[in-house]
Amino acid sequence: MKKEAIEKAYQLAKAQYAELGVDTRAVLAELDKIVISLHCWQTDDVGGFEKEGAELGGGGIQATGNFPGKARTIEQMRKDLDKVMSLLPGKQRLNLHASYGEFGGKFVDRDKIETKHYQGWINWAKRRKTGIDFNCTCFSHPLADEGFTLSSKNEKIRKFWVEHTKRCRAIGAEMGKQLGTPTVHNIWIPDGSKDTPIDRNGLRKILRKSLDEIFAVRYPKKYLKDSVESKLFGIGSESMVVGSHDFYLGYAVKNNTMITLDNGHFHPTEQVGDKISAILQFVDELLLHLTRGVRWDSDHVATLNDEILLIAQEIVRAKALSRVNIGLDYFDASLNRIGAYVVGARAVQQAFLYALLEPNKTLVKMEEQGRTFERLATLEILKTKPFGAVWDYYCLKNKVPAGQDYIDEIMKYEEEVLSKR
Repeated sequence: MKKEAIEKAYQLAKAQYAELGVDTRAVLAELDKIVISLHCWQTDDVGGFEKEGAELGGGGIQATGNFPGKARTIEQMRKDLDKVMSLLPGKQRLNLHASYGEFGGKFVDRDKIETKHYQGWINWAKRRKTGIDFNCTCFSHPLADEGFTLSSKNEKIRKFWVEHTKRCRAIGAEMGKQLGTPTVHNIWIPDGSKDTPIDRNGLRKILRKSLDEIFAVRYPKKYLKDSVESKLFGIGSESMVVGSHDFYLGYAVKNNTMITLDNGHFHPTEQVGDKISAILQFVDELLLHLTRGVRWDSDHVATLNDEILLIAQEIVRAKALSRVNIGLDYFDASLNRIGAYVVGARAVQQAFLYALLEPNKTLVKMEEQGRTFERLATLEILKTKPFGAVWDYYCLKNKVPAGQDYIDEIMKYEEEVLSKR
């Protein structure tokens, strides 16, 4: 798109929003503060690099598709991530799983990992002047094959995963210390039952015990922030998940940790956006994992749909941007992986831009005065306003491709890099 056309369209859009009492310059300044944590596992379909030719295996995780160009080394992965970030406006950071360490061709089991195995990632982030988030990897491992990790009744298995998670928190704290920005460490486990269990209570007691042991060591929040992630069901845990939303919500409130809301981890009729203002009454911060579930938690690429838009609107309307950590979580192997990143990240950024362009004070005043027709009419009018022109201008300001131009960039990268792997 031509610079002149983008600027002209923006000036027209700016005037239209001004009529509603919205200052687009202030909106773009606010959008600049929003940071999206990019999930590393979209580059290689959640394979990781614990051993050569590592492939995804078990624990309720499944990437579908076999599109060419998958990252097979950490060098390829970093090159892909650099390309993705070059096509995104605003700020990003990296969300890394423990299985993506640099182990020098040697097998290092997960209860033995150390910061040195991730120093290359820390150095990469330093060069990019960004932060890293971190996750224990409690799947794709022989000791996860029985379907239980931190809630296992086998004490040897339970202690293994407790030690792994303890080490991940220590590594995350060191990442945050070196990078000067807190690392968010997220705990998700696949523990659950394919068929109806009898001893749900016993399993949840064990999980609580494990979490208490893991969180016994406290790290300064300027280095590490902890979060726990629930799920309604998963592959192999269709009848019961030990770490349910009710379990983790109670644990997070009691222990003042964050809770992770993955909008693919709930029943399709639940509105994750509606949960945000409720939970923020009782915890300091939230973590979001944004995705697109198609009939189930299918980890499709996030798009600018009603669900993502409501999540963004609720955060902005609650003035809670500083209390919500925003990350992506999907792994689609059926299309260009760089394209999947960029489409999903831009969709989330666009949702927050759309939410920021609402005349919030005016809408609240209408609501409090019972002027519900005017509130509804204004919301409908906003749907026809040229927010896309504001988005293109934001891209132009950030010196990244606007409009459809990023598609050509990705196709060029596919031809020159991905197709040769």
